[in-house]
Amino acid sequence: MNGRGPPRGGPGRRVRKAEEKAPRSPPAPARGYVRHAFPHTWRSPYGVLTENSVPGTKVYGERLFMHEGKELRTWNPRRSKLGAIAILGSNALKFEGNETILYLGAASGTTVSHLSDIVAGGSVVAVEKSIRSFRDLLNVARMRRNIHPVLSDARETDTLVPIIPGGADMVYQDVAQRDQAQIFLDACDRFLKPGGLGVLMVKARSITVSRDTKEVFDEVEGQLRDSGLKVWERKNLEPFEADHVAMVVNRP
Repeated sequence: MNGRGPPRGGPGRRVRKAEEKAPRSPPAPARGYVRHAFPHTWRSPYGVLTENSVPGTKVYGERLFMHEGKELRTWNPRRSKLGAIAILGSNALKFEGNETILYLGAASGTTVSHLSDIVAGGSVVAVEKSIRSFRDLLNVARMRRNIHPVLSDARETDTLVPIIPGGADMVYQDVAQRDQAQIFLDACDRFLKPGGLGVLMVKARSITVSRDTKEVFDEVEGQLRDSGLKVWERKNLEPFEADHVAMVVNRP
């Protein structure tokens, strides 16, 4: 023996290769995590996590953990405005877990994927007009049966009628357009069920760059109230998003 261990290709080498190829189980989170107000969602030392409805898969590089036999996904609040609300808290935004949600401005599917976890017994109709983003959204939807992607402009609500014939329990919008409030109002008028919730992510700088953001938010809130919607909450998304608020409304 020369003290150098087994020769190349020997038993020791094969064992090491097998260990390298073996899949790693997600680590268990540290103690100190509790149920979040949203269904299938947890607060933990790692932030807010949702129960992964497609175990073993990631959407945007998030970390995975195991807890009580379920796989949990970290929810990045800087890549998801709804994730920011999940951390900041909301007095008005509620989920039962079986809603039909119309999501306008779905982008590549980051927030949509977490909504898919939350409403595991419901569905998310995800509308996106960018072809590049829609390709990514399709990849997310292929793995999750309750996501229904639609390549369309948020203004073209006629295309959605056959997909949501009974209306939506929630209309969620994250669209960077000057007329974002009117797009939201049209969608709520067309699809939001009586008693349903609406969530509008207001991007002040997409509306105008020349006016004070508070003035812009006040104007949008006035539009929502004048339309007959009840504004339950106006949530500032700082420090995660600058010049953004989430407005949670109810259709009486």
